[in-house]
Amino acid sequence: MIDTDRVTGAVKELGGKVQSEVGELSGSTRDAVEGLVSQKAARAERDYGQAKVRLRKGADDVADYAEEGYRTGKRYLKEGHEQSVKWPHTSLLV
Repeated sequence: MIDTDRVTGAVKELGGKVQSEVGELSGSTRDAVEGLVSQKAARAERDYGQAKVRLRKGADDVADYAEEGYRTGKRYLKEGHEQSVKWPHTSLLV
């Protein structure tokens, strides 16, 4: 699953790195620093996107486990009911 924050963060990070390198090569301290700041902000955006993807996957996994538990419980309840109808005297003893 691709998240737009991950993609834009990675692109902006690359742009910041290029700006920083150009600033260093041209001797422009301002461009070099702005590039580093852009890089760090973009990395944070990319990491935010990764966190969203991981949380989404975790929520999906929890929902899958809950659904599986529900189906299993329903099956056991049905089997128990069938057994109680099949053997009513045993059910009374229990």
